[in-house]
Amino acid sequence: MDRRSFIYGTAAGGTLLAFGGFAKRALAAGSKKELSRPVAQGYGPLAPTASRNTGERLIALPKGFEYNVLGRAGSKMSDGNITPAEHDGMAAFSLDGKIRIVRNHEINDDVPMPGVLIGKGPHYDPAAGGGTTTLVIDPKTLEIERDFVSLGGTLNNCAGGKTPWGSWISCEETTLGATVFEETDDDGTVEKAGGFAKPHGYCFEVPASADGMVDPVPIEPMGRFSHEAVAFDQIREIAYMTEDADPESGFYRFLPKKFDRLMDGGRLQMLAVKDRPNIDLRHKRLESTSFEARWVDIEDPDPASADTDELAVYKQGQANGAARFEKLEGCFADRLGNIYFVDSSGGESKGGRVWLYRPQGREGGRLSLIFETPDRKIVDMPDNICLPPTGNLLFMCEDSDYADAGGTTANYVRILTSSGKVADFVQNVHPGHEESELAGATFSPDGRVFFVNIQEPGVTLAIWGDWKSFRED
Repeated sequence: MDRRSFIYGTAAGGTLLAFGGFAKRALAAGSKKELSRPVAQGYGPLAPTASRNTGERLIALPKGFEYNVLGRAGSKMSDGNITPAEHDGMAAFSLDGKIRIVRNHEINDDVPMPGVLIGKGPHYDPAAGGGTTTLVIDPKTLEIERDFVSLGGTLNNCAGGKTPWGSWISCEETTLGATVFEETDDDGTVEKAGGFAKPHGYCFEVPASADGMVDPVPIEPMGRFSHEAVAFDQIREIAYMTEDADPESGFYRFLPKKFDRLMDGGRLQMLAVKDRPNIDLRHKRLESTSFEARWVDIEDPDPASADTDELAVYKQGQANGAARFEKLEGCFADRLGNIYFVDSSGGESKGGRVWLYRPQGREGGRLSLIFETPDRKIVDMPDNICLPPTGNLLFMCEDSDYADAGGTTANYVRILTSSGKVADFVQNVHPGHEESELAGATFSPDGRVFFVNIQEPGVTLAIWGDWKSFRED
């Protein structure tokens, strides 16, 4: 199937997604032809908006939308702890008539630092300062009733995923461990890394029902690599995972022995393309945008060498012909088990690609490119993504503060429509932090409220309005 004619599978509401328009635009971008912005009207133009509960103007929104400010870093929580910084991935749950959010904190240090632990225990690693907090929110007032630390002693908790059985999988985007070694930064600076009490690079499960800190047990069968996000196909009982590594990363799946007991073990695999061993899907113009996928086994999901080599698991997949991506980030499943995931810096512009994997049984499936930004002013480095509970609009958080690498400094939540157009929904205008990424996009289970974080200085926003007013023209 060529670039001009690809049509993709079903989305959350069962609507056929046809992204042929973006195929043509991507082709035009590659030939340096003039491009018009493929813009949908969406909810209308954005304007700086005062929050309903504090009066601050932290984001720009369309007319008719409002928001509350919640869970600010540095504020005191119900359990007596101070709200940690670096708000990142999260998910919303409905429990006992309340909305519960389990929220990551991407606190990362290359070497242990004293005084960074969140919560008072139990901790997985007393030398690591990452983890999660849980927010119990009144669905009428959209204000916090209680908040507390729910996971501690982990490292660089970036994204994760919501399980079908009511828990959050929090992922560590690092593989640092006990081994101390030297690494060279992009600017040539040599620094020490490692020296932690425990190995890192795992997934941890946090039940939404937990009312305090959970026992932090790494899910070792799901692999030790720079985990980003997890999405669950509950029809075929498979978990899919992205790897945020640079300049190469892989797309994984985990076939658990028991779907709702991930700790019981299973099989870790990495995506490959049939008859195209080690295909490079990072930046090159693709001759095809749809591929027959296959899966290759990872023999050692938890290698000790990951202490000093974050690609230790990835290299096993490469040895078996797995596909190459650049920097995989957000991952989300629709109701039919189709998996959307993003390569944040993929494509010819290095502004991002969005992929769709459609399973065909449990053994294989189809991998399709459904979006490549032709201009980084349209979408620049998508990260966390989500679909609303109904409908097929893909909400994408940008992490685009890379002006020195050809990107933009503004960060938005953009919406990708089923016709291949892009609409703006949120812009970060937080004074002094306008370049901070937006993260953790998630809807309340009833679809009424959209939650998102401004990572720095660390604040959660609850946004609501007339969701039915969206226009694609």
